[in-house]
Amino acid sequence: MSASREGYVLHSYGPDRYVKYAVASVHTLRRYDQRRPVALFCPQHHRALLERRGLGEHFDVLGDLPPQHRSIVGFKHHLHQFKAFERSLFVDTDMLWCRDPDPLWTQFAAFPFTVTGMQNADHAFGGRKRLGMVADVLLGRRRRTLRRMGVSHLPRVQAGMIYAQDQACTRTVGEAASAFFDRAEDTHFRARREDGRSEETCEWSLALAMSELNLHVFPWLQGRNSPQLDYINSLTQHDPQFKEVSYRLYTHDLIYRLRGLANDALRDALFRVAEWLPGLGEYIELTPYALHFGWLHQKPHINAFAEHTWAHLSAERVRPRPVEREEVRPGPRE
Repeated sequence: MSASREGYVLHSYGPDRYVKYAVASVHTLRRYDQRRPVALFCPQHHRALLERRGLGEHFDVLGDLPPQHRSIVGFKHHLHQFKAFERSLFVDTDMLWCRDPDPLWTQFAAFPFTVTGMQNADHAFGGRKRLGMVADVLLGRRRRTLRRMGVSHLPRVQAGMIYAQDQACTRTVGEAASAFFDRAEDTHFRARREDGRSEETCEWSLALAMSELNLHVFPWLQGRNSPQLDYINSLTQHDPQFKEVSYRLYTHDLIYRLRGLANDALRDALFRVAEWLPGLGEYIELTPYALHFGWLHQKPHINAFAEHTWAHLSAERVRPRPVEREEVRPGPRE
C-alpha cells in the first residue's frame, strides 16, 4: 500500500489559537509518521499567519476553507469536498499524537467510511441533560425519534476522528446527515447553544446517517487499541512535551464516564471510591494513539502546549539550530 495515497486532513478557522493547535498536533504526529502527507484547510488569515512565521511547510497541502464551511456542521457534513487523499483520516486539531498510528490505518482500510464511537449511544447523547434527560427516558422521546427518522438504532458518534475512503459513500453520509439535521425539530435532540456552546454539533446527525446507511461505527473504547482517548489531567501522566504518556483507563464504562466532571476534587474522590468497589475501580495503564482535548475544562492544557510549540518552532525558523560539528580526533603517529 502506498503511503502517498493515505493522508491526514485537518481544518481550522476562527481565533488564531486553532491554527496553533494544528501546528502542535502535526508536530507530535511527525514523531511517529513522517511518510503520510497532511492537509490543512483554513481561511486566508490562518494561512497568512503560518506563512509569516515560516510554519506553512508543516503541511503538504494548504487549502482554502470557504466561509460556509467554517463551522462544525459546515465542515463535517461536507467531508467529500475536502477529501484531499484517496484514503483520508480527518482529525480534529485539538489532538496530540502519542504513538505510531500505522495499526490504525491497517484497521481503517477495511471500511469505505467510518467514524469513531459506540454501537449504542447513552441517553445523554445529543439530548437534554439532568432532569430533562429523565423526562426524555420516561416519555420515550428517543424511541419516537428513531421511529420518525426511520432507523432501528442510535449509535454514539465521536467525530474527532473520521476515516473516508470511498468518495461516493462519503458524499452520501454527508447528505444524509444534513437531511437529518434539517429535521431537528422532529427529534429529541437539543441545540448545543442551549448549553452555552458557540456552535451546533454534527454528531447526532452523523450518528443517524451511519444508522440509516448501515455503516460500521469504529469502536471508540478498545482498551490498548482505543483510537483516541479524552485528555483528563488526573488520568494522564506525561512530560511537558507529551513524548512520554501514560493513561489510566478505567475498564468499567460507568466509572470512565466520570471523566466529564469539571470539578477535579469531586471527580478524583469518586475515582478513589470506585477503586474500593469490586470490579468498578479496575483499570489499565496504556499509551494511547492520540489524546483528544475535547472537554472545555481541559483546554488550558493544550493551550499551553500549543503556545509553547508555536513559539519554539517559530524561533527555530528565525534562528536555525546550529549544526553540531564532529569531534576531530588525532590520528595515530607514524
